[in-house]
Amino acid sequence: MNAYRTSLLRTLACILLPPLATAPLVAQAALPAIQDPSRGAGNGIIQTLQNYGYDIVLLVALLVISAMFVGVSYHAYNSYSEIHTGRRTWGEFGLTVSVGAMLLVLGIWLLTTATGVL
Repeated sequence: MNAYRTSLLRTLACILLPPLATAPLVAQAALPAIQDPSRGAGNGIIQTLQNYGYDIVLLVALLVISAMFVGVSYHAYNSYSEIHTGRRTWGEFGLTVSVGAMLLVLGIWLLTTATGVL
């Protein structure tokens, strides 16, 4: 029985020790470098911060448009579900979808124009 335990311990040691010994070497990865903003690094710290601010404004504009899309989709889905209960007609559903699409196009155009001012 004692010989069985020793061979089992040797086998486990041969299996477990190499990955444990090389784990610190694998975990030493370098952090990625900071990316320049979309308008470039700029000539100084102020211009670089302005360029990062522009990217933040673009991200917020994207989030606004995404929220508008979710809102229009949710309203269109509710309108579609009310067709089956008899509270709305297909014409009202088409009107809801077309007005929602126009609002999305108008919102995208306005936010694109607004970010062009920056």
